[in-house]
Amino acid sequence: MERRDRVVALAGGVGGARLAHGLLLALGDESPYERIDPADAQPSPIYPLTVVCNTADDFDLYGLRISPDCDTVLYTLAGLANPETGWGIAGDIANALDMLRRYGAEIWFWLGDRDLATHILRTERLRAGWPLSAVMRAFGQALGVQANLLPMCEEPVATLLRTSEGELAFQEYFVRRRQNDTVLGVRFEGIEQARVSGAVRDAITQAQAIIFCPSNPFVSIGPVLAVPGMRDLIVAASAPKVAVSPIVGGAAIKGPAAAMLASMGYEVSAYGVATLYAGLIQGFVIDRADAADAARIEALGIRVFVTDAVMRDQVGRERLAREVLRFAEEL
Repeated sequence: MERRDRVVALAGGVGGARLAHGLLLALGDESPYERIDPADAQPSPIYPLTVVCNTADDFDLYGLRISPDCDTVLYTLAGLANPETGWGIAGDIANALDMLRRYGAEIWFWLGDRDLATHILRTERLRAGWPLSAVMRAFGQALGVQANLLPMCEEPVATLLRTSEGELAFQEYFVRRRQNDTVLGVRFEGIEQARVSGAVRDAITQAQAIIFCPSNPFVSIGPVLAVPGMRDLIVAASAPKVAVSPIVGGAAIKGPAAAMLASMGYEVSAYGVATLYAGLIQGFVIDRADAADAARIEALGIRVFVTDAVMRDQVGRERLAREVLRFAEEL
């Protein structure tokens, strides 16, 4: 019988990376197997966990292609992520940015020196014709990541936010303007040309569980689902689909998810997030602080599992991941 990937996680941002890490730990006793990649005819390890990463917040800076969500997942799964911020590399320094500042460049996006190495090599390989999936696979293998890292698509897509100040690119809103603008709408430039890759299609159709990580539903999970054909593919997959709420006690664990829910007309609660995923998932994991929402969520046709949904440390990540996987098995 052909072995199947056990779990597919849809992820973006720090919360998504941390649950993906928990899933990696929970599945750590599973060994990889190999297949031949037709593109290069080289053995490629296939691990029990596949993480499909949001790439709609990718952008160019200083002539380099930067993939913030992919890199956050990469560094987190490699054990390199800065534990204080959740992004970047622990202990990194910024000598290159200091020199750019001396040259008069405006510094608004922090890039550590070791992080810059990732962006330099990614840019070089993309310009040489490598697909982003091949770049991420090579990075993951070099850093010893025991998971399959896949971009949501190979084509460039950009998240643009409609605000009272006009349309803003995601990093302009998120980093440069510190999320101070009210978001009224979201669109994904280039999404019409995007396609579900064969690797993503195989992972989803062969999955035993599909997990929506506790990422922002609008700008982290939303772009993944917006890739033409992706939503239908997930709905048609036989695997149980479980989402973990990024909202706990009426607030986002990290990032602007709560503010976006409010400004775009949704209830700022676990229930508000569940309404966005209705018809896609069979199970929803919420924190004990939101247990009162369980009945309303179940009225949407979604089963609810109540637990401590806050990942305070590595032990908490693995504990939550194991609970999510057991819940998926029950479904």
